[in-house]
Amino acid sequence: MAGDHYRIDMTEGKLLPKILLFSLPLIASGVLQLLFNAADIIVVGKFDGHESLAAVSSTGALINLIVNIFIGLSIGANVVVARHIGADEQEEISKTVHTAMMLSIIGGIILTIFGIAAARPMLEWMDTPSNVIDLSVLYLRIYFLGITASLIYNYGASILRAKGDTKRPLYYLALAGAVNVVLNLLLVIVFHLGVAGVGIATVVSQIISAALIFICLTHEKGGMQLRPKEMRIDLNKFFDILKIGLPAGIQGCVFSLSNVVIQASVNSFGSTIMAGNGAAQNIEGFVYTGMNAFYQSCLTFTSQNMGAKRMDRIKQTLLSCQFLVIVTGLVLGIGAWYFGDILLSIYSDDPAVIAAGIVRLGYVSKTYFLCGMMDVMVGTLRGLGYSIFPMIVSLLGACGLRILWLATIFNMYHTIEMVYISYPVSWIITAFAHVITFIFVFRKVSHKIKEESLAN
Repeated sequence: MAGDHYRIDMTEGKLLPKILLFSLPLIASGVLQLLFNAADIIVVGKFDGHESLAAVSSTGALINLIVNIFIGLSIGANVVVARHIGADEQEEISKTVHTAMMLSIIGGIILTIFGIAAARPMLEWMDTPSNVIDLSVLYLRIYFLGITASLIYNYGASILRAKGDTKRPLYYLALAGAVNVVLNLLLVIVFHLGVAGVGIATVVSQIISAALIFICLTHEKGGMQLRPKEMRIDLNKFFDILKIGLPAGIQGCVFSLSNVVIQASVNSFGSTIMAGNGAAQNIEGFVYTGMNAFYQSCLTFTSQNMGAKRMDRIKQTLLSCQFLVIVTGLVLGIGAWYFGDILLSIYSDDPAVIAAGIVRLGYVSKTYFLCGMMDVMVGTLRGLGYSIFPMIVSLLGACGLRILWLATIFNMYHTIEMVYISYPVSWIITAFAHVITFIFVFRKVSHKIKEESLAN
């Protein structure tokens, strides 16, 4: 079967080696994606000034806010496909694949229209400084022209991950990203297009990665094969995807909303702090990528073993992923802070920007492993088929608490340090709440499976 040598059987054999085999290409993919994103802001920061750097780097939270509902649905597609793979239900896999890819195209069209229309009003709502807002609007509108391609890649990658294939999405991303970097340098340095050049390079690279993953799926065999003429929305599969993906998307949106509120607070300190914050965020993205791979592993391994009704392996998966995410978060997070001066100087030569970035790294990066622990718990719960519980916990904990913190503590002291402290405080409380939720859900699911076994 085409692509079978990329498959990982998550329901049998030793878990830790398979989790690492699954996770390492994911980490590499995430690092590459961040390197290419970093290339965007490094090129404009070095060759077009710190205002362009602030314009590009400050749009991330807003982009995530707008697209996260549809990215959440790609998580739902991953869970549903993986569960059918675990149960070896080829027809159900096929229905899910075709529904998911159709959703990516419909979602992309909706986001393109909304993103272009809403760019300026939303940036104004975020109190984006007047010397930055026109550049930010330009970048956002160009970015959203390529959002359909971005969703096609993300949904396709989620489908391939469901069977354990994390390598081919990495290869496609590497090729597209290399094109992105070359175009960045060409359009910004040679043609002096600034922010517009960075946006155009991003769109072209998104189209390349989307085309490659689409072609890949058409060459699969069995239920995994995508046949473009059969792409349609199967209502049963749509609601299966929605059950997992919509709460995940809403959670992502509210997380992004809290980050937009935080970004608005950061914006109140001016473009220098914005630039330092944006550069530090980009560095922290590498830490998060390392940890997020184990969230993805937990999600997919749990989903396949749920389909195979292997509850013992679900518990082992959770423990293995928690161990790996804590080690990864501590090593990378503290390392990013320790080498902060060197890393931040890549983004800007301005000492004030570097100093502003160090402040953020000191509060956020060193405690980032707490966020990883929280995410792994969420991955397990979603893999078990429970997506509403982690959404509610995250909304009340990580998001609600941050917004409350900014409305009270930050307003009392109004220092940038008070903005950053909201992160670790929210992570600690939310991670603890997710542990309690998991204990309840795991017992409930285990009891249900035992009852089904006795009935049969």
